[in-house]
Parts: sequence; structure tokens; C-alpha cells
Amino acid sequence: MSGGLFDLAGRSALVTGASSGIGRELAVALAGAGAHVILAARRRDRLEEAADRIRQSGARASVLDIDLDDLDALQWVAARCADLGAAPDILVNAAGVNPRLPAAEVDVGTWQRTLHIHLTVPFVLAQALVGRMQRRSWGRIINIASLQSVRAFPNGLPYGTAKGGVVQMTRAMAEAWSPHGINCNAIAPGFFPTELTAPVFDDSAQAQRNAEQTMIGRNGRLEDLHGIAIFLAANASDYITGQTVFVDGGFTAK
Repeated sequence: MSGGLFDLAGRSALVTGASSGIGRELAVALAGAGAHVILAARRRDRLEEAADRIRQSGARASVLDIDLDDLDALQWVAARCADLGAAPDILVNAAGVNPRLPAAEVDVGTWQRTLHIHLTVPFVLAQALVGRMQRRSWGRIINIASLQSVRAFPNGLPYGTAKGGVVQMTRAMAEAWSPHGINCNAIAPGFFPTELTAPVFDDSAQAQRNAEQTMIGRNGRLEDLHGIAIFLAANASDYITGQTVFVDGGFTAK
């Protein structure tokens, strides 16, 4: 297994939402640090593209096409990872949806699916994988929070509710599993250009206002997430658990 503070050689990481955006970028980061990454999402063609990018760098990547809406499929994720030659000791819950609707237009189905993807799926996947982590007395769970975990944005009632829940779920996971060597933390990104944030970045004036709201003076670049992902997945974070780290250029501190 890995020995250095930031060395992930010998580790396996399951990353959901890995076909695009933040999930894909976190998979690239962990693979670059030595982990065998399993990229999970529905769009197999996009997963294969991401996996090829990782393999071309000399790292190891496998593809797991899975419908996260299917609870039965989630129960079998450990077995499917084993078929790929991996027993994940790192879980990154990066899959997300953001309906961006006025509160009056949010129907029950939209509400339930938003909470399902951001809260139910991470919990069920963690439950499926923590047994093996406990037997090894080592594991990492990394959830993805948001600026909306602590701020209310327009047209963000379901998403903000779910992301607020991610912060508390991370604390509760840490309370349950950190005594067994499994550290649970969350990353809360600021404004980064992804498919999910396209409506924000398509409005250049709004994107500029967001950049000016940060202390650093710019919006995020996806590579800005590499360091924190490796840190929270590696031995360097051995004494850090239950925390949410905002990678937002100082947006929430200003």
C-alpha cells in the first residue's frame, strides 16, 4: 500500500460523476497520484474518453457504467468493482444535478431526485464499501459540497437543500466510521466551468461578478481542485475528518 504523505500507489478510488466536470477532474488527479481509479457514471462513451486520457498518462483507470437512480444497482457496486480488479478504499461522490428552477416550479419528482443524487447515493455507496475499508482500518470518503451549502442562491431550493445536507452527512459519516480508520470530508468548490455551471459561465457579466467576489480575483480552474483531492485521499490528511474545505478563492470568506 501507499506510504508517502501524498502517494496513492496501491490505492483504488471509485469516483462517481466521472464522465465530465469535477468528477472527471478529481479522477485524473487521483490517478496522477498513483491510484487505480474506477470512473462511474451512465455515459459509457464519455467514461471511456476520460479513462483513455488517464491511461495515456501511464496511470490505471477502469470504467463502471452505472445508473445512480437505480438503488438495486448501487448494492452491487462492490462486486462490480471487484470484477474490475479493485476493492475501493477511496470513494469520491462527485455526481450531481442542479435543476435551477424557481421554487414554485419545483415538483416532487425533481425535489426527490436532487436529494437522491446528492444524499442517498453517497450514503448507499459508502455503506456498500465501508466494510472492506474497516477490515483494512483505512479508507477515505470525499463528498462534494457547494457554495450553496452555506449560501442561498436564486432558483436553488432543491440543490441548496441537498448541498446543505452534504455538509452534515459528511460530519455524520465521520462520526460513524472514523473510529475504524475511515476519514470522511467534503470539498466545496466555488465557481468552476463545468456542464453543471454552464448557465452561469454563459453569462459573461455574471461570471465576471462572481470572479470579483472572490479574494483571489478569478473563478476556479479545474486543476485548482487537484491538490485538495489528493490531500484528502492520502495519508497527509490522517488527522482530518468531518470537515468541509471551501476551494472558492475566498468567495465565502469575503
